[in-house]
Amino acid sequence: MAAAKKKTKAPAEARYLNRELSWLVFNARVLEEGLDPEIPLLDRLKFLAIVASNLDEFFMVRVGGLKLLAARNPRHRDFAGLSPTQQLDAIRERAAELVERQYACYRDDLEPLLAEAGIRRRRAADLVSGQRAYAERFMEDEVLSVLTPMAMEEGPPMAMLSGKRLHLGVRLKGKEADSPIRHVVIPISPALSRFITLPSSQDFEYILIEDLIAEFIHLFFPGEKVLECVAFRPTRNADMSVREDMAADLLSHMKEVLDARDISDCVRLELHASATQTMTRFLRQLLGVRERDIYRLDGPLDLSAMMKIAGLGGYDALRQEPWRPMMPVETPEGANMFALIERSPILLYHPYDAFEPVLRLLQQAADDPDVLAIKQILYRTSRDSQIVKALRRAAENGKHVTALVELKARFDEARNIDRARDLEHAGVQVVYGVKGYKTHAKLCMVVRREPSGIARYLHLGTGNYNEITAGLYSDVSYLVKDPILGQDAAMFFNAITGYSQPQNYEKLAAAPTGLRDRLLQSIDAEIEFARHGQPARIWAKVNSLADPALIDKLYEASQAGVKIELNIRGICCLRPGVPGLSENIRVLSIIDRYLEHARIVYFHHGGESRLFISSADWMIRNLDRRIELLVPVESAECRRRLTHILKTHFADTVKGRELQPDGTYRLPKAKKGRRVQSQLKLYEEAVTAFRKARQLETTVFEPHLPPKAG
Repeated sequence: MAAAKKKTKAPAEARYLNRELSWLVFNARVLEEGLDPEIPLLDRLKFLAIVASNLDEFFMVRVGGLKLLAARNPRHRDFAGLSPTQQLDAIRERAAELVERQYACYRDDLEPLLAEAGIRRRRAADLVSGQRAYAERFMEDEVLSVLTPMAMEEGPPMAMLSGKRLHLGVRLKGKEADSPIRHVVIPISPALSRFITLPSSQDFEYILIEDLIAEFIHLFFPGEKVLECVAFRPTRNADMSVREDMAADLLSHMKEVLDARDISDCVRLELHASATQTMTRFLRQLLGVRERDIYRLDGPLDLSAMMKIAGLGGYDALRQEPWRPMMPVETPEGANMFALIERSPILLYHPYDAFEPVLRLLQQAADDPDVLAIKQILYRTSRDSQIVKALRRAAENGKHVTALVELKARFDEARNIDRARDLEHAGVQVVYGVKGYKTHAKLCMVVRREPSGIARYLHLGTGNYNEITAGLYSDVSYLVKDPILGQDAAMFFNAITGYSQPQNYEKLAAAPTGLRDRLLQSIDAEIEFARHGQPARIWAKVNSLADPALIDKLYEASQAGVKIELNIRGICCLRPGVPGLSENIRVLSIIDRYLEHARIVYFHHGGESRLFISSADWMIRNLDRRIELLVPVESAECRRRLTHILKTHFADTVKGRELQPDGTYRLPKAKKGRRVQSQLKLYEEAVTAFRKARQLETTVFEPHLPPKAG
């Protein structure tokens, strides 16, 4: 009898997609929206600006981290089997191709079309007489007074040029024949607008600040010959964090981290394509960059700045009609939030549903004499945050207010430092996060004295307490009064603010102590159902999937016959549709006008479906290095709505794309007459529900009653 063949595990490169390359594919899909001629011009320009902004953060954090890893541990392999150098090589190739497509779209397509539509960028050579005189006056009155040229010398790398700041590199020579050539750098201050509006009878015409300065550069250097003036923009490594175990004062140490970003290694140099080899060599030495880290761009540097042009007023015909968030039927305008939540749990799906009810809960809590305390986690907030104002007012009204302000929220550190101080001055008890972890959970608890005793009202969500992004990101809010969830929430706050040990919660699951285990156990349960011949199904909607343990467990579930559908917006390291590995897994990604940000998980569980919302993506950092929450949703109506949301997104055949085993995406096949654009469908449903509610309000009959006997 022949011996049974031992089943061998597929090599890493066959099982997993690389995280960084997966992210670049995601950003290429954002670019596809900018390339789409069916989308209005200013919205296309907005998507190009988003691509540029995404790349900035990618290079600052991911490429910066890989460069550090390549220097410290060059033999390290990621779980897809690639070394840091291999990843950097692949990133360079993919990023260069992406940027080339981005600039071709802007230069050859969008800019000419915008000019035809009345939004015209002028080069110096195109200025008419009145515009030229205006530009020269602007240069003399403002630019010369604000900007300061900095003399530079060739030599060791210098680290005084700020990252993400636009600069001009200038080569000069004096009048004398034997005068030496010298180099000067002009940092362009953010105090000056990038877009200088020019006088025009009808159209909006502008010149870029770097083009204006280059045209009148001689005003900076009278008596010298300008040999070259070219724009460049360094990107510095931002993958650094405070040593919390050595930080007696976290606030001051976070400031040191912010300062360090301005002098860290340069990981990318964006350089205008007109730069000579002489200037290129000088900048390489000045910034300490290799040739491979230089991106020569045939167009304006920093296209993320084009977000300002995309937001110009008076050009509504060039952008999509805005979708106004609807007031949910469950939370009528002005209604008391405590009474509404007492009646039944409320589930909101922003931005289709307005964020106002969440804000209203906090505002009413701040003024309610029966409210004793408010506890809240703040990760990212808006600049003029109404949430923060409500917490301040609550403290001033004598409530006990505790706010955990996460100082380590990347790129929001400075704002959160200001938030923490502002709240402290108002009498709020402020905690600066948890040592060694980022607190990313979305939780607010309002403690209220009621006739039946102390009650806890909870807001649990998938998104930040930020009124601005709540209108741009799709997120779930769950408002509930549940004694067990309330007890869990109280224990959770005690654990993260009071040095207590993480608890075993009855309903909640929290990272880093139990969230992954809860997910793995739930997947194991589906595997058992499938092995016993019962229907087994998993649906999950998260932003990223890059946790090897979860990926391997999903592979195991697929091989057991569990039907799995994943709605992953961005990074996905799982390879779907691989025979013998993942043929029962489908991955769909959606990019549309709203940023998909909600985290929703569904397990069929033998017909007794279990639904959760979460703050956590399925990534190592979220599950091991962050404080996150997984929240069960038990209300039948709320569960029904979450299921509908998932089904709607999985049916998207317009903005959805299916991930292929090789890491590429393709448009799903639509059934005849069944084209579905999930975001549009969900918005139309929200509008219909709102109008029906309004119609019912206006058609209520109110009888005339006889006057009361006197």
